[in-house]
Amino acid sequence: MKELLAPINAFLHCETPDAWVAEATKKENLSIVLLDHLVCELKAAQSAMYLIRKYAVDKESGDALLAWLKPFEDFTYRKVGCWQALANHQKLNKSMFPKSGTPYGQDLIDKMVLLIKEELHHFYQVLEIMADYNIEYESVGSSRYARGMLREVRTYEPQALVDKLICGAYIEARSCERFAKLAPHVDKRLSDFYVSLLRSEARHFMDYLTLAEDIAGADISERVAFFGEVEAQLILSDDSDFKFHSGVPAFSTATALEAQA
Repeated sequence: MKELLAPINAFLHCETPDAWVAEATKKENLSIVLLDHLVCELKAAQSAMYLIRKYAVDKESGDALLAWLKPFEDFTYRKVGCWQALANHQKLNKSMFPKSGTPYGQDLIDKMVLLIKEELHHFYQVLEIMADYNIEYESVGSSRYARGMLREVRTYEPQALVDKLICGAYIEARSCERFAKLAPHVDKRLSDFYVSLLRSEARHFMDYLTLAEDIAGADISERVAFFGEVEAQLILSDDSDFKFHSGVPAFSTATALEAQA
């Protein structure tokens, strides 16, 4: 695990604060951690699908991607369908081909389709774990985390795509780091699951970063550093909405200050 985490810890500009780990490992917060983790897996798949549809494939292939994710979106956002049936929808049944004029299209397709498959598989695995713990699915709101980074994305191409890919790298890297932070503090069922996720999440962050470098065709270290600071600020600042990617729990901070007074 140390070998997998070394490049991730070097990439991230800060560690997850102990206050977040303490809050996340409380028994009463298990449901929100799993529910938000579940939605994060779907959002990661949706983000990858958006990149393929916008930048790499024609309408027919784009429609096939929409159909692939629709059962998962129906269940998550509209509470339609049975979660066990989602096991039959984890594979893409159509080949994706890049549209003409996109030199990076095939690479984007190859990496993002694999990422979507893995994220949807993880989504299903979280549902299985929730069933084991008798946690029923319910809707949860989104956190400020991804929005806080995406609002800094440039509005012209290809710089906008490069920035989105860098944001994706940080989201995947932070997820991996948090799985590692949680693993020693939870029961064996959850710990084994979080450790199993480290391998794919570690590769996802590198896939995003490699794509950003290739598409930019120039040094992106300045933008990587910029988003690293934005991401760290979101992680280290007080946050009143506890979620998988939230910052320092504001209520925990207040409690600590009261204790010191």
